[in-house]
Amino acid sequence: MAEFSSDTFFSTLPVFVEFEGVADRDNYQPLPEDWALATADIVDSTGAIEAGNYKSVNMAGASVISAILNALGQHDLPFVFGGDGALVAIPPSARGKAEEALAAVQSWVKEELQMTMRAALVPVSDIRAAGVDVRVARFQVSEGVSYAMFAGGGASWAETRMKEGLYAVPPAAPGTRPDLSGLSCRWNPIRSRHGEIVSIIAVPSTAGSGLAFQTLITDVVALAATQERGGHPVAQEGPQLGLSRPGLEAEAKAAAPKEKRLRQKLFIIAQYLLTVMLFRFGATLGRFDPKVYRSDVAQNTDFRKFDDGLKMTIDVSKAQLQRIEARLEEAAQAGICRYGLHRQDSALMTCIVPTPLSRTHMHFIDGAAGGYAVAASRLKGSLSGLPKASSVTP
Repeated sequence: MAEFSSDTFFSTLPVFVEFEGVADRDNYQPLPEDWALATADIVDSTGAIEAGNYKSVNMAGASVISAILNALGQHDLPFVFGGDGALVAIPPSARGKAEEALAAVQSWVKEELQMTMRAALVPVSDIRAAGVDVRVARFQVSEGVSYAMFAGGGASWAETRMKEGLYAVPPAAPGTRPDLSGLSCRWNPIRSRHGEIVSIIAVPSTAGSGLAFQTLITDVVALAATQERGGHPVAQEGPQLGLSRPGLEAEAKAAAPKEKRLRQKLFIIAQYLLTVMLFRFGATLGRFDPKVYRSDVAQNTDFRKFDDGLKMTIDVSKAQLQRIEARLEEAAQAGICRYGLHRQDSALMTCIVPTPLSRTHMHFIDGAAGGYAVAASRLKGSLSGLPKASSVTP
C-alpha cells in the first residue's frame, strides 16, 4: 500500500486502453487509507430537469470537479462526473482546500443556478470500516487524458451517507465564489446519428454474484461495441461548435461575478467567433489547430465509465438498444443487477479546458433531456428495500 499513499496515486496507476478492462478486477488498486471522497449532487435534480434546467444541472455537476481541481492545482486526481453531481478522491494533504472548494461551490450553485447542492467529505477509513471498499482503475482515452473508474461499493456508500446528512460540508458564506476557470460549454447538443441517445446505469443486486455481474458488464459493453465507435455520441471528427444562450449564461456565471458578467459574455462571444472563423477557413492560431482540438474533443470524452456500476450515454440504433435492454432485463430477472435507462434524441457536453493550447482538456457527456439523473431515478425505484451498502465488483 505504501507506494500508493502519495498525492500522485492516480498518475502512478497502470493504464488500460480498452474499455472492456473495467470488468477486470486486476486493473483496480485500493485507494490509500488516508484519502477521502468528496461527493456532491443536486437536491431534486429530476425536478430541475423537468423544469428545463438540464444544462444548469450538468454545469453544477461539472463545477464540483472544476472547483476542487483548481483549488488543489492538481488535475490528475481520480474523479467521476455523474450528471447531477460528481465525486473526487482527495489526498490527505489537500483535504482542507477540498472542503473549502465544496463549501464555495454550494454557495455558487445556490446563488447563480438557483439550485440546492449537498456535499460531503467521507474518509476512506470509515468506508472500509463499514465493510465496503474503494478501488480505482485508470482508463486512458487519449495520450493526455485518463479517467478514473471506481469499484468496491465505497463510492455508493459515501453518496448514500451524504444523502442522509452525514459527513456534510456546509455551504460557504453568501457571495463566496469557487475558482471555476476552464469550465465551459461551447458545443451544440449532439444529436443521435444512429437512432437514440440512451443513458444507462446498471448496478449489481445484492443477490447477484460478482462473477455474474462482471459477465453482464462484458456482454453489455460488447453489444454497444458493435455500433460505430462503441456507441460514442460524438463523431470521430468531433462535435459541432455552438454557443446557445443557456450555455453562454452558464459559462459567464462560472467565470465572473455579476458586475463583470457583461464583459465576460463579450469575451466569450469574441473567442467563439474567432474559433468559428478558424474552423471555417482551416487556419491555425499559433499552436492552436482547430482540427486537432476538435478531434481531441471526440477522444477526450467520458461517455462510458464504471462508478460502482456501469454508466454509459451512447448513440445506438433501436435494434441495438433492444438487445442491450433485453440483456439487462434478463440479468435483472435473474437477480444479478438493477438498472435504469433514459432515451433522448441528443446528448450534452460540458467541458473543463484549462487551456486550448494543451491537449489535456476533458469533456463530460450526458443525455440532453435528463440523462443519468432520470436513469438514476428509475433505478432508485427498483432498489427500494435493498441494504444500504453492498460490495460492488469488479
